[in-house]
Amino acid sequence: MSLVTEADVTAATARISPFVGRTPLLRLPGERLWVKPENRQPTRSFKVRGALNAVGRLAERGVGHVIAQSSGNHAQAIAYAADRLGLRATVVLPDTAPELKVSAARALGAEVVITPPALREITCLALADRLGATVVRSDDFDIIAGHGSAGTEIGQDLPRVGTILVPVCNGGLLAGVAVAAKAVDPAIRVIGVEPELAADGRASFRSGRRTAWRVEETYRTRADGLRAPVLGALAWEHILRYVDDMVTVSEDGIEVAVGLLRRELGEHAEPSGAVATAAYLAHGPTLPAGPVVAILSGGNAAVSPDAGDIKELSLSRGSSTY
Repeated sequence: MSLVTEADVTAATARISPFVGRTPLLRLPGERLWVKPENRQPTRSFKVRGALNAVGRLAERGVGHVIAQSSGNHAQAIAYAADRLGLRATVVLPDTAPELKVSAARALGAEVVITPPALREITCLALADRLGATVVRSDDFDIIAGHGSAGTEIGQDLPRVGTILVPVCNGGLLAGVAVAAKAVDPAIRVIGVEPELAADGRASFRSGRRTAWRVEETYRTRADGLRAPVLGALAWEHILRYVDDMVTVSEDGIEVAVGLLRRELGEHAEPSGAVATAAYLAHGPTLPAGPVVAILSGGNAAVSPDAGDIKELSLSRGSSTY
């Protein structure tokens, strides 16, 4: 199985540069933590990095229709990339997906199919065969390479970084960031972060074998973007080679991190996007010396200033601002 290289990440970075922003590093006051706000990307998630690279390469090969299954953010990213590059997009979402995430994918021009969570993969494959569409998995080679651009930016913007904390769903972001970060400096520690209630990745890392959890287990967490029941096969190979550790955070810890990011940095984080910051709050004293970067992976939620409620946000087709 071929792994993504530094050269692949470099090529992906150039390919997606017209469509994505280089997000800054924000210092948490009084702490050694820096936050990379990928919620500032189009579709308010890091997912556009990989989607634009993968869909861009497919467009170069003449593919006209792409399909993906997702809990929400990957679907929006695929829809956005297809819209920008002139392809047709179909996305399969679980019936547990927040309505406004579903609406956002539709607003970006995708055909949306709703299915029970356990049937997402089989539905996607069946539709791909019937529609003649090309499947874009959230840990495909080109997806991982595109996500790696975030790791390259971190290494360039904070050369002294000691640790990077990365949210984990199926592992595509973790894999890409790890490849890029280790290319900048092999001494950088790259650590994946999951909710305690969806910790199949940590179980896999501890045992050395890719381990699946039941959908009924992973869907207990409020971090709806991190509910994949198993790491992607290709992402897993990168994790085995490049990742230093995997840790978990509690549901209460996620909620605290969402509030902290809003209060201290003015950043809107969905629960999934806040887990890396939650990991710093929970595990900071045990992390190696040096600056720590937490990737705020998504912001498809707004926190009510009065009640602290989480409400999903939508993005209109043709808009690259938020």
